[in-house]
Amino acid sequence: MEATEIHEFTQEMHEASKGDTRYISLIISILAVLVAMVTVLGHRTHTEAVLLQSRAADQWNEYQAKKIRQGQISMTSDLLSLQPSSNSIAVQQKLNSYKAHMEKLADDLIEEQRKAEELEHEVSRAERRASRYDLGEALLQIAVVLSSITLLTKQRIYFMLGLGLGIAGLLLAASALLVH
Repeated sequence: MEATEIHEFTQEMHEASKGDTRYISLIISILAVLVAMVTVLGHRTHTEAVLLQSRAADQWNEYQAKKIRQGQISMTSDLLSLQPSSNSIAVQQKLNSYKAHMEKLADDLIEEQRKAEELEHEVSRAERRASRYDLGEALLQIAVVLSSITLLTKQRIYFMLGLGLGIAGLLLAASALLVH
């Protein structure tokens, strides 16, 4: 290249990069902020899923403990009814007490199971939301990279692809709010 060509090329690059570079840099900065926001939402949603899973496990443990207690009372009742006794009235009162306790446990078991299943549903919902945040985050990160390539290559196709992926990532992340 001759000196005049180099000067012309430098002048063209300087003029072309004045407006476009600022605009593209601003969009990249906005995309980076959106990546950070979606990342935080994704992490919070993953944490929520883990905490809900722990609560669901605790609820199932409560269910299991009551189920075991019900089985023990049932076995005790059966053994008590088979034992010979000199005070059949006291035995019958105790059997009636055990029967009432078993009926209450049966009702409690239904409620414990309902609560545990509800918590499992919430875990599933949180995991679906987290997956959308994760995919939205990935698309936004790719958008930042593609848009940055535009600054190096001066080819607007990378910027358009990045912008398209950024919008898709943002919409996907926003759709996590609609998961039921």
